[in-house]
Amino acid sequence: MKRISIKSVSVLLILGLGLFVGITFVGCKASQQVSAKSGVQLWAENCQRCHNTPSPSSFSPEQWETIGMHMQTRALLTDEEKTKIVNFLKQ
Repeated sequence: MKRISIKSVSVLLILGLGLFVGITFVGCKASQQVSAKSGVQLWAENCQRCHNTPSPSSFSPEQWETIGMHMQTRALLTDEEKTKIVNFLKQ
C-alpha cells in the first residue's frame, strides 16, 4: 500500500481551501448582482426567457403572490429575486 506524504496532504488541503474560498466569492458576487437589479430586470431575465409573460395588470396582487411562489420553485429563484419580481408585478 502506498503511503501519502504530509507534503501531498498539505497541497490537497491548500487546494481545497482555495476552491472553497473561490466558490464563496463567486456566490457573493452573484448575490450582489441580484441585489443591484430591479424587479423588472429580474422579470425580463427569468420569466420571459421561458414563456411570454402576461401584463402585470392581468392578475391581482394576491394572484401574483401565488404565481410568484409557484414560479420560484420552477425557475429556481431566490427569495430576493421572487420578492422583487412580485413587487414589480403588483404595482
